[in-house]
Amino acid sequence: MTTSAISVQLYTVREAITEDLPGTLRRLADAGFDTVEPFAFTKFPDLADALASTKLAAPTTHQGFIADGSIAEVARAAASIGMSTVIDPFVGPDNWTSAEGVAETARRLNEAAQVAAEHGITVGYHNHAHEIESTIEAVTALEYFAGLLDPAVVLEVDTYWVAVGGADPVELLGRLGDRVVAIHVKDGPGTAETKDQVAVGSGSLDIPAILAAAPNAMRVIELDDSRGDRFEAVVDSLAYLTSLESGASA
Repeated sequence: MTTSAISVQLYTVREAITEDLPGTLRRLADAGFDTVEPFAFTKFPDLADALASTKLAAPTTHQGFIADGSIAEVARAAASIGMSTVIDPFVGPDNWTSAEGVAETARRLNEAAQVAAEHGITVGYHNHAHEIESTIEAVTALEYFAGLLDPAVVLEVDTYWVAVGGADPVELLGRLGDRVVAIHVKDGPGTAETKDQVAVGSGSLDIPAILAAAPNAMRVIELDDSRGDRFEAVVDSLAYLTSLESGASA
């Protein structure tokens, strides 16, 4: 893994990019990132220029499209910026409590995949805790969901929310296999309180084991919130993940 396989979810520094998108991306590039993961990217009309000026790539992005059926518009916009994978970051808890609800979400995502493919875009889904807390036919709702997806649809597993939801991220990643193309790497005590999150390597999650369980997945650093400076936590997280890779390669 090189630093190109380590990204950062821009939601972590959302206040900064709202105030100064190009400047914040420049800070991330100067810190050692060459890849970022935008969120709600269609709301940032200057994103393409900011990425180009900082030479940052954005192969994955978060953007809702399942609920409103906007995948055609979203896929066109993503393709124009050079993105390749659009990940819907949230479908509400009520949709994960029954087999029928999960199947309906899977159906919508499979249909979206066909539309997105016309623009050269892959679609995926990102979990929170509720897809793990709910079980369908003796497996987590996320796993049941994965079994209904078209092979072209991918998953981005938020390993921290898996732990909050009561499952072992390492075991879950093993069961989901190559469907997982990216993981959100975050750390803390494994509580639902987002302010408890800390720099990767400073919390209670077994980060080396999590990374080993998804060796080919992009590592996306994220803090939903924190009691400390989130930008500093991002930089510290990058240093930690890079040191792990350096140690593994020694």
